[in-house]
Amino acid sequence: MIVLNGGSSSGKSGIARCLQAVLPEPWLAFGVDTLVDAMPASMRASDAGIEFAPDGEVIVGPEFRTLETAWIEGIAAMARSGARVIVDEVFLGGAESQRRWQKALDGVGVLWVGVRCESEVAAAREVARGDRVTGMAASQADVVHRGVFYDLEVDTTRSESMECARIIADRVR
Repeated sequence: MIVLNGGSSSGKSGIARCLQAVLPEPWLAFGVDTLVDAMPASMRASDAGIEFAPDGEVIVGPEFRTLETAWIEGIAAMARSGARVIVDEVFLGGAESQRRWQKALDGVGVLWVGVRCESEVAAAREVARGDRVTGMAASQADVVHRGVFYDLEVDTTRSESMECARIIADRVR
């Protein structure tokens, strides 16, 4: 299993797609955005669900945490069943977010990868994407890495997704 952690617009999803192209075996890719998109719209505007503040802050409530826990456990079950899995995550809680994954993935071989990107570059990507609340990339660029340990780190500030994917793939082989 490969866990990619980085802030919004840092390049995690692009790296995941490139990893699927360069790794010799088939790998499934799942992102936290998939979880958010799968939730009912009512949870995206609720204190109990997930809220996106005008300044880019992301606030999660208890119903979101319940569904997130089930999602994490489900991905862990797929990995235990033999699926090769890449997860594209945003550890809003830094080390505490990683601990939730570590607990679920106990006994599973995991490559923890930090995906870094200078906040100015991520913010420019965020604007170009047009599908994120402005400010999200800058607010997450550093906080998602606080207290998190990695086996490997890549920086997409000046490196393309494919270059980063090849570095990661070399560690997997």
